[in-house]
Amino acid sequence: MRSTGTFEVASFEPVDVTLAPAIETALPIGLARMEKTYTGGVTGRSATLFTAAYGGEVGTYLAMEAFEGSLDGRSGTFAYVHSAATSGADRSDEFFHVVAGSGTGELTGIRGGGSLGVDADGTHRIAFDYELD
Repeated sequence: MRSTGTFEVASFEPVDVTLAPAIETALPIGLARMEKTYTGGVTGRSATLFTAAYGGEVGTYLAMEAFEGSLDGRSGTFAYVHSAATSGADRSDEFFHVVAGSGTGELTGIRGGGSLGVDADGTHRIAFDYELD
């Protein structure tokens, strides 16, 4: 099955963390908490832990999300993880995975993947390609 929608970042809150041991790289590593809201075939909200090594327009991120809502009318919760690299306006090395065993409600048994994209006008798109037990 495939469910698609758009999302907006409702909040982005950097978290002050200190790496231990303290190791400084050419790109700073950071952590933030995010909340997103989704509309379309994907409807709901998510709580996100967002980590990144980023500077200027170059970097890589890794995000773990807890989603609550519905995929084409099937309601429940589940976790998913995604990452990508950028060297400016492009995205590469993308990874997107629904965490098996994390689904509840009508999304119990969800597994699969998906994708994220950003249109030229700044619209954020999401797609879940998934199966249910």
